[in-house]
Amino acid sequence: MLTKKAGPMTTLSRTASSFSRRVVAGRWLALRAYATPSGQLKKTGLYDFHVENGAKMVPFAGYSMPLLYGDVGQVASHNHVRNSAGLFDVGHMVQSNFRGPSTTQFLEWITPSSLSTLKPYTSTLSVILNETGGIIDDTVVTKHAPDAFYVVTNAGRRDRDLAWFKDKLAEWNASEKAKDGPVELEVLENWGLVALQGPAAAGYLQALTSFDLKQLTFGSSAFVPIEGFNLHVARGGYTGEDGFEISIPPQHTVEVTEMLSKSPVQLTGLAARDSLRLEAGMCLYGNDLDESTTPVEAGLTWVIGKERRETGDFIGAEGVRAHIKNGPPRRRVGFVIQEAPARQGAKIYDDSGNEEIGVVTSGIPSPTLGKNIAMGYVKNGQHKKGTPVQVQVRNQKRKAVVTPMPFVKTNYWRG
Repeated sequence: MLTKKAGPMTTLSRTASSFSRRVVAGRWLALRAYATPSGQLKKTGLYDFHVENGAKMVPFAGYSMPLLYGDVGQVASHNHVRNSAGLFDVGHMVQSNFRGPSTTQFLEWITPSSLSTLKPYTSTLSVILNETGGIIDDTVVTKHAPDAFYVVTNAGRRDRDLAWFKDKLAEWNASEKAKDGPVELEVLENWGLVALQGPAAAGYLQALTSFDLKQLTFGSSAFVPIEGFNLHVARGGYTGEDGFEISIPPQHTVEVTEMLSKSPVQLTGLAARDSLRLEAGMCLYGNDLDESTTPVEAGLTWVIGKERRETGDFIGAEGVRAHIKNGPPRRRVGFVIQEAPARQGAKIYDDSGNEEIGVVTSGIPSPTLGKNIAMGYVKNGQHKKGTPVQVQVRNQKRKAVVTPMPFVKTNYWRG
């Protein structure tokens, strides 16, 4: 990253409606179930900033994180991002650098993605796989150069991920594959990361920089001068809207965030973040992904490089290939459910209501659509668009239909 007025650092070349209350009360139970370790909660560099701005802080993935701000309800906050712009603190995520002569090959070993063909300063969603092809974590991998990558992983998987990286790096560096030099990992401890999301995001950020943001298309990144700071800015995000994820050195996190959170940008918390990502059909690790789930089951086959599906030498390849060749036993799909919203763990039945065929992993009343939406896993063969099913909600089976995702059209800037 870069610091204020300096060259590159060596570390990196209104009131809630009843609808709103239903979303927060029900949905937050599922969010809390996701990876909130026992013990003292960690804080991002923006903790005091959140409190000063009236945030309701809650435990999430081992951190104290903002759920809502002041008297702005979840639905109002959600809609503001869809119609204008919101700013999220995602500094709990783990930011890391991998460097070394064989870094591309190492990352192609621990993920199934085709990183050698990525252009410099472009990114891909990927997955870190265990030996059986199960998903240890989902991740965004950004290539700066063949020997330098910036990787963002989930806070709730921090201990698992970092232990896996350490073990696999030791194995790799002791092999002939690292004969030209070791691959090294640097965790960017305490660095800030904020996500500026929504249709007004680009216009707002453009007013703060001389860099032409139209050059920065979805999935690409650059070092961007922003009001005296030079920051790593990646175009993308977790909401389905156009936006940017901005990495900030620890000593500048609060100052930059204050600059990025002026009107019309609204501070936005976890409640809206979850409903936005579900409308966009995006997974939450611990709900929709886990180590017993392969990328084929999860509908993420597209992250596996086409040329690697048959011959790629990556961890978990045998299990993944078996699902590609023979079809997975289950598939992640979306649903629209009548009458009542389904939550994580709700059972899914076939149209007769007699055979249990799957389970809901995430579900909400959609603020944008005014419908009850969900995603989950069903038996292979029951996953096709338009398939009628029944979902058990509060001991009553409700009619539902398999629906393509994203539920709400994405608005990424592709140039």
